[in-house]
Amino acid sequence: MTVDVVTFGCRLNALDSATVKALAAGAGLERAVVVNTCAVTAEAVSQARQTIRRLKREDPARRILVTGCAAQTETAGFAAMAEVDRVLGNEEKLSPAHWAATRAALDFGIGAEAKALVGDIMSVRETAPHLLDAAAETVDGHTRAFVQVQTGCDHRCTFCIIPYGRGNSRSVPMGAVVERVRGLVEQGFAEVVLTGVDLTSYGADLPGAPRLGALVRALLRHIPDLPRLRLSSIDSIEADDDLIRAFAEEARLMPHLHLSLQAGDDLILKRMKRRHLRADAIRFCREMRLLRPDMVFGADLIAGFPTETETQFRASLDLVDACGLTHLHVFPYSARAGTPAARMPQVPGDIVRERAARLRAKGADALQRHLAGEIGATRDVLAERGGLARTPGFTQVRLARPLAPGTRAMVRIAGHDGTRLLAA
Repeated sequence: MTVDVVTFGCRLNALDSATVKALAAGAGLERAVVVNTCAVTAEAVSQARQTIRRLKREDPARRILVTGCAAQTETAGFAAMAEVDRVLGNEEKLSPAHWAATRAALDFGIGAEAKALVGDIMSVRETAPHLLDAAAETVDGHTRAFVQVQTGCDHRCTFCIIPYGRGNSRSVPMGAVVERVRGLVEQGFAEVVLTGVDLTSYGADLPGAPRLGALVRALLRHIPDLPRLRLSSIDSIEADDDLIRAFAEEARLMPHLHLSLQAGDDLILKRMKRRHLRADAIRFCREMRLLRPDMVFGADLIAGFPTETETQFRASLDLVDACGLTHLHVFPYSARAGTPAARMPQVPGDIVRERAARLRAKGADALQRHLAGEIGATRDVLAERGGLARTPGFTQVRLARPLAPGTRAMVRIAGHDGTRLLAA
């Protein structure tokens, strides 16, 4: 029997999908496809709906099960689709009992009103056990493992629907994380990436309220054989002092951070209900580079947030240079029903798209400067599949000779092709 999973959205959804596939298969579901949805933009939800319709056209006998953040936040809409057999919430999708109940319901028939198995995610207080179970799921060979140590978010940014899809912030206890990472190192993983919905809120719900810096220190102290530790996206204003010092003192902590910045204008940041101002972002990047000169920064930026003027947008453009950003994730603003920003005066769609294009062009220029600045340097790279590798700063390198995935090597950077570095 086979269970296919179609995944939309972030790395966390990809980790969830590995667990979902195993649970659905374990429940004995046959000829089923699970669509693990994303709710971050209206376009992501639309793409999920289109995919569901296409899957049903291609195989009318196939059972289609929908889960993920959009299933959690837009339950009724997905349950109303004739192509959909079952909708499971973000918490329910991680429960073997709920998958067994889904199989029984499908085998014996369920009414349209009983299609959805979606609970109140905001009432969940426990950390789902799958966070560590799925940690070793990789997409680039036996190279790096992603360990989800936190889920949910306690903040309420005015544009964001994700807390209503993932629930409040919950963390995995430090001891459990240390044991899981130790096991991954013993399996041969050369790099571990800590990830979460709001990673820098890690630990607030645990006894003693340990911070992310304490977790990073514990991992590096208790697992001396861990070659490389990396962090995923963080909120720079929440970075604790111990975490900041760790970047200066721990060579095995990779000098790369992806920052949740979103905008470069203070009034827009306030309307977004962000917790930092422009000067905070610039100061953080400057101080981190003083502590770790080889730091590389990426960032999330939103173009065309409601009420954004051309002058305010240019502040986001200028932030790329002011912070020395290298890798940009640009999001054209997308109104999400139920969020405060959706009720604000909207920027016309053509202007939103034009600003997003300009911001992406700015990011492309920044990447070019970074690639050019790497020429002549010698970097300790970690090999991936297809003759590629990554520097400590997470810049991709085309190797001159193939290396087995997971192999580390010192290489000299001879040039670049506009998108990645070229090793000599």
